[in-house]
Amino acid sequence: RRGGASPTACPRPPPRWRLSGPGVARGPAPWPRASAARGRGAPGPRPLPGAVPLSHAALGPAGPRPPLVLLHGLFGSRGSLQTVANALARRSGSQVLTLDARNHGGSPHSPVMTYEAMSLDVQQLLARLGIPKCIVLGHSMGGKTAMALALQRPDLVERLISVDISPVSTTLVSEFSAYISAMQSVNIPAGLSRSAARQLADSQLSPAVQHPQLRQFLLTNLVEVEGHYVWRVNLEAISHHLEDILSFPVFHKPYPGPTLFLGGSNSPYISSKDYPEIQRLFPKADIQFIKGAGHIVHQDKFEEFITAVLNFLPPP
Repeated sequence: RRGGASPTACPRPPPRWRLSGPGVARGPAPWPRASAARGRGAPGPRPLPGAVPLSHAALGPAGPRPPLVLLHGLFGSRGSLQTVANALARRSGSQVLTLDARNHGGSPHSPVMTYEAMSLDVQQLLARLGIPKCIVLGHSMGGKTAMALALQRPDLVERLISVDISPVSTTLVSEFSAYISAMQSVNIPAGLSRSAARQLADSQLSPAVQHPQLRQFLLTNLVEVEGHYVWRVNLEAISHHLEDILSFPVFHKPYPGPTLFLGGSNSPYISSKDYPEIQRLFPKADIQFIKGAGHIVHQDKFEEFITAVLNFLPPP
């Protein structure tokens, strides 16, 4: 039985499991760069092959805890988690970093869209900012990127929070394909105002994307470039790698650190059939479901979500 009377309610796991309960500074965060100790004029960290430089923003000064790194989901951007970032920076006393994934937001486009590549992007940013260890929180696609980062480089991740996603394949392939096709078919004449362009795009998306809230989310990616409206997400790369995005790479060595899987009780993205793989890869995993929340847990039950995250953070 999923859900329950409190944010810590969860379905019954195997007995051996431990369960528990505007002011954005653009540009580089105020940590010293990794090259600072090498002296003036010394080269920075060596770029990782295949990694792209991620657009990012930092909130708050460095605190006693490692910074929190927030990773958004498919078709999102760092703005998708801005309200969460503001609350966590204010209430945790930790520095919070929000990132745009490759092919999303203000980050560069790349024809490659795998979790191994997205993990390398985060690794490169941490090295460039001189961050030796972080607490990483990812929603949906961002949760899988966070898991890949923890499994590839456990030395960089003190704690891991995966929001409404598990390390198994997601089976909603046809649904996402339909969204991508609908977005690729949108045709907006040049010269329209932003509001008129959004209204026209909304009407063109509505046959394939029936939920108004989801259409409004997708429309956050509609931007004007030199008088023409385009999608800032790289739909071609996402479409080409959709199977990679909906699945998860094979890893053999588990992540040894504390992990929280935080799902919505009304969402199908984490279920009891995922427990064996979660346990194999994340032996210190806690699982919590927030009652009444769907896939966008942090929107549906914001206060319960923030409380669960704050309770999981290590003491300062």
